Amino acid sequence: MNGASTLELELDSVEGLRSHIFAFYPLAKDRLFDINGNFNKFVNIYVNGEDIRFLNNMDTKITSGDEISIVPAMAGG
Repeated sequence: MNGASTLELELDSVEGLRSHIFAFYPLAKDRLFDINGNFNKFVNIYVNGEDIRFLNNMDTKITSGDEISIVPAMAGG
């Protein structure tokens, strides 16, 4: 993070991404997760353009070359 728009990480699942954020990005952790440590309902996670809610959620597997996007939901009125 630290201003970077992309990172290259070796992870095996979305759960691994969560653990990585908790360990290395405490300020992001406070914005992305609820008090129970789950991704906030207003944060969407995509693996190769597919919403993890329609895959295996936190157990969604990640392999080398996969693209993970963290997208805050937009709302307006």
